[in-house]
Amino acid sequence: MEHAKEYGNFINGEWVEAANRKTLQLLNPASGEALATIAASGPADADRAVRAADAALEGWSSSTARERQELLLEFANRLRTRANDFAMLETLNNGKPIVEAVHFDLPNAISQFELFAGAPFSLSGSTHDFPDAIGLVHREPIGVCVQIIPWNVPLVMMAAKIAPALAAGNTLVLKPAETVCLSILAFIDEVKDIIPKGVVNIVTGSGAEIGESLVSHPLVSKVSFTGSVPTGQKILQYASKNLIPQTLELGGKSAQIVCPSANVDAAVEGAVMSTVLNKGEICLAGSRILVHETLRDEFLEKLKKGLERIRIGDPTQMSTQLGALASKVQFDKVSHYLQVGVDEGAKLLTGGERASGSELDRGYYVQPTVFIDVQENMRIAQEEIFGPVTCVLTWKDEAEAVRISNATSFGLAGGIWTRDLFQAHRIARGMKTGTIWVNRYYNMKEGIPIGGYKQSGFGREFAYQVLDAYTQTKSVILNLSDCELGIYNH
Repeated sequence: MEHAKEYGNFINGEWVEAANRKTLQLLNPASGEALATIAASGPADADRAVRAADAALEGWSSSTARERQELLLEFANRLRTRANDFAMLETLNNGKPIVEAVHFDLPNAISQFELFAGAPFSLSGSTHDFPDAIGLVHREPIGVCVQIIPWNVPLVMMAAKIAPALAAGNTLVLKPAETVCLSILAFIDEVKDIIPKGVVNIVTGSGAEIGESLVSHPLVSKVSFTGSVPTGQKILQYASKNLIPQTLELGGKSAQIVCPSANVDAAVEGAVMSTVLNKGEICLAGSRILVHETLRDEFLEKLKKGLERIRIGDPTQMSTQLGALASKVQFDKVSHYLQVGVDEGAKLLTGGERASGSELDRGYYVQPTVFIDVQENMRIAQEEIFGPVTCVLTWKDEAEAVRISNATSFGLAGGIWTRDLFQAHRIARGMKTGTIWVNRYYNMKEGIPIGGYKQSGFGREFAYQVLDAYTQTKSVILNLSDCELGIYNH
């Protein structure tokens, strides 16, 4: 796909260079080649974008439900029309296999626009009748929204953020990750002709440079952030300046519990998938496999074979199943954890090293890795690695499995593998996590809310529930009599 080699910020309907004229390079992590140059924005750019969104708010917040729907449906249509092109940009900049970009990223991004295209017609208030009054509860847009997204699934994150915000009548400033955002910038360029001026604004650059300027801006009414816990903690601090609400999704260390009655082959497939899908760079990854002790040997034998069959290579080839990690920073982080696991006394079932040979030497490739003999208090079992690395632990009874699954500071997702319906419900009720898939991991369905417990954050997205975070209510009580009460006449 042809794409621009240079992108500025998209502010008030135009591409503009950063005020400081500084730039950053977007790279292909599989080859190291430069893909494009983007703006390295500063506080002045953040201010300009927020003011553009604020100026556009009155017009867009009073738009009709049909106008909002038509914009979101056209976003979906243009993504679908050039789905293969946008999938390739996602692959080139992120390193994910093209087969995943085609069959996972693009369909999920498109579905978010289509899902929320119906929302404007269902955003309504309520009436309350009293003998002497009528209570009207109006539902209104919350205002200018700042949205900050990560680098792992850029198009999905973009769609999941901007679709509900626009459906509810808000205007926004989106800051994508400065390392992986080529597909987003190309998409905005594709739809710039249909976006009302100032309604959608994009600023690129380091979060350290513009994050605080965006979130603490006095004209901003709402922030939505997906990323790491340390950055989320900073977002909370910035947002406290003006006491604006936040939606935060901050990662996970999700457990998959494999029960004695499980279909072992299906559970192994789920473990393989959660290890290698998007290179393990998914906050929902089920990176802790809790296997019942009676299944341990069979499960590990099949898991080892499954992962050693994974085809690592050029992400642009449809046959590739595991691509390159998204950046050198992420590669170094994952490599560090591989050593941490060994130092902690865990044993390697498979992997544990950089994937090398021919073209792999040019990129940030890591072998799919499984640690066994893992203790629940080890760092590799507690901290989010965000790479193709999985830990296997064992359990004896159901209570122990639930306890281990909850023994982290995270609570984003989880999996249960069992043919026992009663057991599935018992375990699901005991797991302190926001999404649980039974007998199929990553079983993503439209309209089902996703969000976390504990340090995985708060708020829910990917469903109409998020609209509560993008609207506010106003109560109007209309008295049905114009007579005075007379309480001060004596």
